[in-house]
Amino acid sequence: MSGVPDRSRTAAAEPAPRGLGATLVLALGTFAVGTDAFVVAGFLPAMADSLNVSEGAAGQSATVFAIAYAVLAPVLATAAARVPRRALLVAALVVLALANLGSALAPSYPVLMATRVLAAVGAAAFTPNAGAVASALVSPAQRARALAVVVGGLTVATALGVPLGNAAGRVLDWRVTLGLVAALCAVCAVGVRLVMPALSGAPHLALRRRLAALRRPGVVTVLPLSVLGLTASYGLYAYTVPVLRALGVGASAETWLLFLYGVGAVIGNLVAGAAGDRHGPVPVLAVGYVALAVTLGVFTWATASGAHWPVLAGALMLGWGMSTWFQTPLQQLRLINAAPEETAVVVGLNASALYAGIALGTALCGVLLPWGGAPAALGTCTALAVVCLVYLGATRHR
Repeated sequence: MSGVPDRSRTAAAEPAPRGLGATLVLALGTFAVGTDAFVVAGFLPAMADSLNVSEGAAGQSATVFAIAYAVLAPVLATAAARVPRRALLVAALVVLALANLGSALAPSYPVLMATRVLAAVGAAAFTPNAGAVASALVSPAQRARALAVVVGGLTVATALGVPLGNAAGRVLDWRVTLGLVAALCAVCAVGVRLVMPALSGAPHLALRRRLAALRRPGVVTVLPLSVLGLTASYGLYAYTVPVLRALGVGASAETWLLFLYGVGAVIGNLVAGAAGDRHGPVPVLAVGYVALAVTLGVFTWATASGAHWPVLAGALMLGWGMSTWFQTPLQQLRLINAAPEETAVVVGLNASALYAGIALGTALCGVLLPWGGAPAALGTCTALAVVCLVYLGATRHR
């Protein structure tokens, strides 16, 4: 997100590239952010029952988080532009810890929703800034891999945080689980403070000037794909447990299937980063969207036909994770290539686009699931994946 120094200013603070190792501490922070954002999917039914709301309503807590993130990202970037990067990232994780503690103690659904908005404040201040700083700390030839390392924190959170949240939600309680997430965010804040190099803030830049990057053809044609891609791939994730139950998956198998999704996410992200540096982002994106459409299409058939095959469920969860999380580093790389002197701005705009897609997808699937069940939601997401592929082909030269 914007709010990170642009590349010229960052280069002044860090005259020599540090290599990929310097980005690992940022991945630690995105792991905490990702655990916060994704862990709810692991215990959604229990949370809905505790707060006396439907699973669809409980899932809208993810929609509120995503909308708040998308709106707040550029605003926070402008307001916190001059804050030194390390202090900003640590403060963002502290806010996230407090928000999760508030969610854990929420006595009612409205209070829970308010704490999810506060969590979005912390996430919107951390993740985009971490991506822009990572890009500034390495040589241009390593940018896609550096971005993949930072996004890797999010994917590892899906591999570990969500399954552990699902298991903890059944063994302990969803409130205790969110309390543990709050503690994780606090620990990560300490880690970032101790390890990350100091970087100065950027000169103040008005919100209008930050949004001026949208006038660049190479930026304005890339961002809609980020929205479409996350709508298609991630919108249904908050409802993973109900979807798995439509496949005949019992509660005892949920944890390992969620883990397989996370493993796929880690693999897809890392492979995309390496392949993007070698082959360029557009060919890799094309392969990924084909894989996403095929995976979701088979998922649709399986839920509609009543095919209750554990091996198929595992393969689909692995493929879903891979074909969701390959997108982010490649889209960021396309935007940085389109506006290399405005790295912080375009990474921030992409973060807003991603969460706008998550909000749209979560809201859409929250409506489709009660209406037509898992096949309707999955079929719609499959169609959107095909739209992504068509859009990529139509705009690849821009």
